[in-house]
Amino acid sequence: MTDTTDAKTRIDETVKANDVVLYMKGTKTMPQCGFSSRVAGVLNYMGVDYTDVNVLSDDAIRQGIKDYSDWPTIPQLYVKGEFVGGCDIITEMTLSGELDQLLEQNGVGYDKDAAEKIREANG
Repeated sequence: MTDTTDAKTRIDETVKANDVVLYMKGTKTMPQCGFSSRVAGVLNYMGVDYTDVNVLSDDAIRQGIKDYSDWPTIPQLYVKGEFVGGCDIITEMTLSGELDQLLEQNGVGYDKDAAEKIREANG
């Protein structure tokens, strides 16, 4: 089995086994890039329970996640096994309320007041 196949299998298992997964540079407590920090910050602030995967600690996963989603950049957010998007998309969805709807539709808990505060601060 090649690294690529192994990475794809591990990614597939991770996104299917967890309700919310963020592939990011760094960790949710110590992001290593601004875009990862922004998405992790939104999820942390909204109290979303999510699994973080540090792509910097595994080159096969770092490349594999781009192939898996056919999306060239990191971070990447998955909800219930579905690719949602990267930093710009998550930011837009947060501000429009679409992220709230997506989380609600998938039974993922989050702090509605925190989501409103983000929108108020950026409105």
